Amino acid sequence: MNKYKETFGVDISKAVFDVYGSESRHDQFVNAPNGFDSFLKALPSDSLVVMETTGYYHYRLSQFLCKHKVAVSVVNPLSVKRFIQMKLSRIKTDKRDAQAICDYGIYNQVPLYNGINALQAECRQLLSLKANYVKRRTSSKNKLHGEEVLGKPSKLVVRSLNNDKRHIDRELVKIESRLLELVKKSWQCELTLLKSIPGIGDKTAVFLIVATDGFSKFGNASQLCSYLGTTPVIKRSGSSERGRSRISKMGNRQLRNLMFMYSMSAYQYNKPCRDMHHRIINKGKSSKLALIAVCNKLIHQAFAIVKSGVP
Repeated sequence: MNKYKETFGVDISKAVFDVYGSESRHDQFVNAPNGFDSFLKALPSDSLVVMETTGYYHYRLSQFLCKHKVAVSVVNPLSVKRFIQMKLSRIKTDKRDAQAICDYGIYNQVPLYNGINALQAECRQLLSLKANYVKRRTSSKNKLHGEEVLGKPSKLVVRSLNNDKRHIDRELVKIESRLLELVKKSWQCELTLLKSIPGIGDKTAVFLIVATDGFSKFGNASQLCSYLGTTPVIKRSGSSERGRSRISKMGNRQLRNLMFMYSMSAYQYNKPCRDMHHRIINKGKSSKLALIAVCNKLIHQAFAIVKSGVP
């Protein structure tokens, strides 16, 4: 049970957001500034507003409420989904979802959302766009390879794919340059410390800083590993359940993929990471498992260096 006088669950969509209060019950508002103002006026003092992460839709409302000193919690949709399944609910409507989010906020210790400033918002947008462009570039390269395998590829198709790839490469250079510029403005010290770790360059350092808001978003390295979804899930129960251990993959997929890619460089140039990689390989484990261990090792190194302030 939480300490607030009233808890509100918010189920938000493109046009409207449904609100269910533990005392005031159901209401609906327009997902626009005038709707935000109406909701704020209806909020009693000492209230908690709980909502799910929904990509873009929850962002404006959560930022608006934080600006007006309202306690806000943005929770993982999967946690709410499992909570609804636990209650064996058979009805799915916006009103019922808002009620479920409200109940989840009442019976669980939910973390408070602190809001982000304009610089943090731009960094996250750039990182998201970068991941999108990297995915597009990979798709273009694969398509180009596929056309060449045919033996007689269309000149127009090859030229178009090469132009698309060159365009993406140019845009990626602009994005990475802007990211580095923004990070240097607010986190120059953290950037210098991270680059002192062998195997971490500008791209990896910038990514880690943006993902952790300058290492202030997470209390320790294990929390960041959980956020990325690189922590192991062990399935062993009784005498029959002996499932293969895997990573959870319950975190941010884009960031996890980027970190996995950076670990390939780290195990070549970072001695502790390289030793760990060889040790796991020598035990007969797969290379992918070893790289995941390197990824987690790199995150722990980064936290230790930044928090200690010693290069």
